[in-house]
Amino acid sequence: MPIHPTAIVDQRAEIDPTVDIGAYAIVDGVVRIGAGTRVYPHAYLTGWTEIGPNCEIHPNAVIGHAPQDLAYRGEESYCRIGEGTIIREGVSIHRGTAPGSATVVGRRCFLMANSHIGHNCQVGDNVKMANGALLAGHVHVGDGAFLSGNIAIHQFCRVGDLVMVHGVVAVIMDVPPYFTVGNLGLCAGINVVGLRRAGFTSEQRQDVQHAFRTLYHSGMTFQKALDKLAETVTTDAGRRIVEFLRAPSKRGIVACLHNRFGKASAAEAEE
Repeated sequence: MPIHPTAIVDQRAEIDPTVDIGAYAIVDGVVRIGAGTRVYPHAYLTGWTEIGPNCEIHPNAVIGHAPQDLAYRGEESYCRIGEGTIIREGVSIHRGTAPGSATVVGRRCFLMANSHIGHNCQVGDNVKMANGALLAGHVHVGDGAFLSGNIAIHQFCRVGDLVMVHGVVAVIMDVPPYFTVGNLGLCAGINVVGLRRAGFTSEQRQDVQHAFRTLYHSGMTFQKALDKLAETVTTDAGRRIVEFLRAPSKRGIVACLHNRFGKASAAEAEE
């Protein structure tokens, strides 16, 4: 097991023999590290944390530390990182707050320098967070989402699969799958490039576009637009949007950029 002599590794840690731990790294607590993972110098892994195989944890990353929540009293809670995830310099990922709860990051994610994942977040597979992207507590991010640099997502928000968030914005409401967030943190369209790269068919992309137009440009109230959408979608992609919109939400659904200063969109109008 290639552990640098200056690294500090807790006797309670469970580390695969193929793990590489660099100089001055600290593994403190009941930490499990899977095969082939590399922990770079000066990284700090702590708490009840599980790191999957073939991950990279770069210098000054802090994984599994206590949550930034005044309600936390040191109870056992968890942090789990999926296989193949890359965690770059200065990233912080905190464990859950409530006893037995967890912060979970999926497989093959790419978390760029100084990004932050707060307590009890649930981050899907293949998510990319650019430099300085911030998730408050209890945020849910779907598979394949791309969160650009220096964005902030409010606690309890949900961000759907393959959502694209443009840089330097604040997201304070839920973002349906496959949509994009632009200026002022408002919906700006659909993630066409992301859908193509993910192998969505022309029919699926058209269904997503139909959903966007129905929700934001039909002139109907949100509930009527959602009912209409449920009757007219034809693909799994369209049905996934309906499912997301019908699920419980603590923050509401994001409004549309093009309608924000004119006629109310379906997502923000009231009966």
